[in-house]
Amino acid sequence: MHPKASGTVSVGNLIKIAAFRYRHREAIYCSATGRRYTFGQVNERTNRLANGLLGLGFKKGDVAAFLCTNRAEMVEIYFALAKTGIVGVPLNYRLAPAEMIQLMADFGAQALIYEQKFAPVAEGARTQVASLRVLIGIGDELASFAAGYEKILADSSEAEPNVDILEEDDYYMNLTSGTTGLPKAYILTQYNNALTVAGFPFLMDLTGDDTVLTVFPMFGRVGFAWTGAAAYVGAKNVLFNFDPKTVLGIIQSERVTVTNWVPTMANLAIANSDLSQHDLSTLRAIIFAGATFPVSVQEKVRKYLCPNIYEYYGMQETGVLTMAKAIEKARKPESVGQAIQFAEVRVVDASGKDMPVGEIGEVIARSPGCTSSYYRSPEKSAGTFRSGWVYTGDLGRFDEEGFLFLSGRIKDIVITGGQNVFSPEVENIIMSHPAVADCAVIGLPDPIWGEAVTAIVIKAAGAEVSEEELVDYCKEHIAHFKAPKRVIWSDTPLPRTATGKIVKYLLTEKYSMGV
Repeated sequence: MHPKASGTVSVGNLIKIAAFRYRHREAIYCSATGRRYTFGQVNERTNRLANGLLGLGFKKGDVAAFLCTNRAEMVEIYFALAKTGIVGVPLNYRLAPAEMIQLMADFGAQALIYEQKFAPVAEGARTQVASLRVLIGIGDELASFAAGYEKILADSSEAEPNVDILEEDDYYMNLTSGTTGLPKAYILTQYNNALTVAGFPFLMDLTGDDTVLTVFPMFGRVGFAWTGAAAYVGAKNVLFNFDPKTVLGIIQSERVTVTNWVPTMANLAIANSDLSQHDLSTLRAIIFAGATFPVSVQEKVRKYLCPNIYEYYGMQETGVLTMAKAIEKARKPESVGQAIQFAEVRVVDASGKDMPVGEIGEVIARSPGCTSSYYRSPEKSAGTFRSGWVYTGDLGRFDEEGFLFLSGRIKDIVITGGQNVFSPEVENIIMSHPAVADCAVIGLPDPIWGEAVTAIVIKAAGAEVSEEELVDYCKEHIAHFKAPKRVIWSDTPLPRTATGKIVKYLLTEKYSMGV
């Protein structure tokens, strides 16, 4: 047997080494507050928070929830937890307060670090979460029950915490996107995250000369990955809460070179910005993930925002599995790329047998970034994690070069008159119509067809198109049975997860009731 390595991979080491290597280089611009910190300052503040938590009696293995938008404290919290071994619960602030409180209770959270704007959640948790013993508020005019975040830092040492961290240690509980109901939780280890971060610079061609714009909510895995990757190479990280009306301005003013979006963000930015008033010449790449990326939207991105498009594919549970860089994306725009290093990706039938090239099956995968089970959910775990593989629930096919093409979700099939219709295929056609800003295709009960292919459509600003015109347009491009039997016009945004995926069960519930 080969001996174990004498060292270990840990996330906290990323910012510690960055402080040595890039001490005086700007690490963070917190756009929400206007603060700027160097790598040396970020590490110092991280250590002060870590030692402050230890001084409050917390120890490795305890659980701390945190509730915060994209701002500097999120970076400090992630790295402080990594250095202490305190297990984090980053809360999705888009959930209802009752849901967040329930999650804290389920995980046995002993601390809550919260931004002042979420004080009502903290107040509810204080009385309803029995395990909670410390609340730490970020901001001014805090409630009497909360300790002040900045005071804890001021009163604590900037020395490196003396905690032995191993790569197999639990790091934080991540929540899934929740496209089919309330999110599931799973534990990510130091190893899962350190290895994911180490691969990001290679995949994204990231160097210390880059300026990253982080717009994915940092309670999710993608937001954290960019935090770690920027520290890994010494790149400046601009933390931003996405706003389509101001995002191009921040790209210009901070001279951003690379950012990770979902396609909806691009559509919104193009529709809500005066493109001629912004200099985007520093932007070398926009990297997409998280949702279907129609070719029509890609063309708009190249024309109005940036000529270089990257796209990667993976689940929250797996991390990145495939990657298409700019040249590959231009050559095969409908593909999400090839498997990355150390990831194994297969397309299989219902029995787990590999499908031939070109034939559709379920995408399964395994990699160092994958988790292996859901938290306290053996039934859900059994359906997703089988024989060492993660069954994604996504449908896809490989071409002869090993490029993966996604066809939708297994549950994202409308069975109409006995025929299977993949919703994303119809959505891509509808999205290519110039009068359409956004759409979702679902199946609604129908006495004749069983399910009727139904399109929920948001028109582009100032555009007009009739139901008949849109249905005829679809029939020109796909088989007639795949075309919508009904078009429902919507004036409100489609419900989406933090990663940009449409929450279709909410649409099905709404329109099944005829609302």
